[in-house]
Amino acid sequence: MTPYDYHHLPHVKIQNKSKKTLWITLALTLFFTIVEIIGGILSNSLALLSDSAHMASDVIALGLSMVALYLATRQPNKTFTFGYLRFEIIASFLNGLALTIIAIGIFIEGIRRFIHPENIDFQLMIVIASIGFIVNLVLTIVLSRSMKEEENLNIKSALWHFIGDLLSSIGVIISAVVIYFTNFYFFDPLISMVIGGIIFVGGAKIVRESYLILMDSVPEQFDIDQIRADIRNVEGVEDVHEMHLWAISTDHYSLTAHVLINENIQPFCVILAINDILEKKYGIKHSTIQVEHPSIHNHGEYGKQFLHNKK
Repeated sequence: MTPYDYHHLPHVKIQNKSKKTLWITLALTLFFTIVEIIGGILSNSLALLSDSAHMASDVIALGLSMVALYLATRQPNKTFTFGYLRFEIIASFLNGLALTIIAIGIFIEGIRRFIHPENIDFQLMIVIASIGFIVNLVLTIVLSRSMKEEENLNIKSALWHFIGDLLSSIGVIISAVVIYFTNFYFFDPLISMVIGGIIFVGGAKIVRESYLILMDSVPEQFDIDQIRADIRNVEGVEDVHEMHLWAISTDHYSLTAHVLINENIQPFCVILAINDILEKKYGIKHSTIQVEHPSIHNHGEYGKQFLHNKK
């Protein structure tokens, strides 16, 4: 099929490794979520139930991530000219938001159980938690390796989910051991609240990262003033303004800028030189540079200083 428009750079993301990783992770997570919910109800452990709630959110998060990965492979069209890459960020934002909401719920329930302690079947609790530790450790390692091969905010958010799960499993095991030797049942809600705090931090971080991308903010790894200075140093460039730099999704960056140039300089040479700097020094391959001159493009009082330079 012929694309509706020519794109010198693809607005798609083919991440076969990430897809395979997420399918494996989703299957294992769904299975263990069911096991942990049943175990949490039978043992009456808040720590175990809070971990199962987190695992349930993982299933939803992974499902969103899978949708994002498949949408990212679709070609741009006349409605979505950047393709569907941005859905990766929307999914990540929802995942992070789910983490923070779950963390708040765990914290509230922990306070309730501090006030009204409940009995716990610690033996079932520790068995389920031990299985959970093994499952979460494996999934954390798998996702960590995938992150090294293909950068994806969805994989990163999923990894944060499972780091939280791993810590949850460790917390539940510690809670069960302490309860067994001391009969201090308050350790169950205490550990669950610590788990909730860790989950909240991870969720808030993902929300912040995805929010910044959705707001088209300048990615943190770029110094826009330095980029402006580098463009300004290109031969023939006299001013850089109306400059914008944003991320469409992770590792897909776009830059636009207007540059005032010396009227005796070939504009195509200026554009090629700027694009070369952006790609080689900053890895920015998608840029749109508009060349201008105040004798043609009205810049008001601001542009007069550049007209004066030609006298």
